[in-house]
Amino acid sequence: MIPIRHIPFLKAVFLHSISAFGGPQGHFALLTRTFVEKRKDLTQGELLVINSFCQLMPGATSTQTITLIGFKRGGFPLAILTLLVWIIPAVSIMTALSFFVTLDFSSTHSGLFSFIQPMGIGFLVYALFISLKFIKTKIGKGIVCISSMATFYYFNSPWIFPIMLLFGSLVSLLFDKLSEVSIPWKKRKINWSLFIVFSFLFLLSGFLSESARKQQWSNRTPFNLFENTYRFGSIVFGGADVLIPMMYEQYVVRPESDHIKQNNQNVIKIDRNDFLTGAGLVRAIPGPVFSIAAFVGGLAMSDRGPQYQLMGCLIGAVAIFLPSCFLVLFFYPIWQNLHRYSVLQQIIQGINAAVVGIMIASIIYLTKDTILLFLHRPAQSSIVFFSVVSTTFFLLMYSKIPAPVIALFFLVLGFFF
Repeated sequence: MIPIRHIPFLKAVFLHSISAFGGPQGHFALLTRTFVEKRKDLTQGELLVINSFCQLMPGATSTQTITLIGFKRGGFPLAILTLLVWIIPAVSIMTALSFFVTLDFSSTHSGLFSFIQPMGIGFLVYALFISLKFIKTKIGKGIVCISSMATFYYFNSPWIFPIMLLFGSLVSLLFDKLSEVSIPWKKRKINWSLFIVFSFLFLLSGFLSESARKQQWSNRTPFNLFENTYRFGSIVFGGADVLIPMMYEQYVVRPESDHIKQNNQNVIKIDRNDFLTGAGLVRAIPGPVFSIAAFVGGLAMSDRGPQYQLMGCLIGAVAIFLPSCFLVLFFYPIWQNLHRYSVLQQIIQGINAAVVGIMIASIIYLTKDTILLFLHRPAQSSIVFFSVVSTTFFLLMYSKIPAPVIALFFLVLGFFF
């Protein structure tokens, strides 16, 4: 049973989960607003350190960040509860959408989400404004400029995010001034249990999936689905912008390849239009974009009836978030022991600067299509877009209106307009 003192924190996590639009960078703004400025569970510097660390990990960055906030406040039990409270709303929505994927989402009710993208960009601009205050050195500002340009140019590459983080850390390490504070090295015991469980499940799922394929098990789909999704959650860098293309290749493109057709392999196959519907809808709901795994899992097992489809949603959700949880909770205590040292402090500063550059590139990338559409649509649509962005930013910056209320306002506005 959790202590009563943690209930308000979990309530804040729940409110965050139903109002956090805009992906990892947009979520960062809400984390700042809720857990730094309002609740003071941690400082802005501590949040930047956690976020920088999570950027280095494969998996869902937003999920890992909020999980570590729970871990920092109440240890492993609260971290798990925080994870569940954060992912359940989005997973539940995507599970329901997997059952209704054949409905016509182009109806007028789809206007409910029409202001969500510009609102998410407004959150992102707010997060950028806050983060820029912590970039004070010339080296850091140079890293911001270079990483923003490189990330924007190679935004669709899955490797650009880890490369920019590595670039920022190396440049800061080589050219930034060393801290004069020297902390003596202390040997600390490492708890390997989470990493062992992670590795065991990775190997076991691969073995069972391959056995199911070779021996043509009649119920092979759950094993294949778990292995595919667990692998994605274990190796994907760059967030959902990388995860979604990987899933698309695995479940839409690969089943149509000549090799698969010639060998008559019974692989998981998902309709292209259904997949793209889910990929679009997951951007319009609050919470982790990785919840698309629940949607995909449901579609993968929808041919066997509602019970199996529900099982597929559960498998997809568990398999995508489990490796992220294992890895981040295993490596974070090691990171806590190391990041106080001067060399690691330099690396953190470089990573923070690279993250800010990535945020700038994300804002430009998300808004570039709207700017280009100036020539093809009435100016009114673009004016509305930027009005929503600026309104969101100023409400976050200069008012005390809670972020969930802002999100609800734009949802209601979209429904009526």
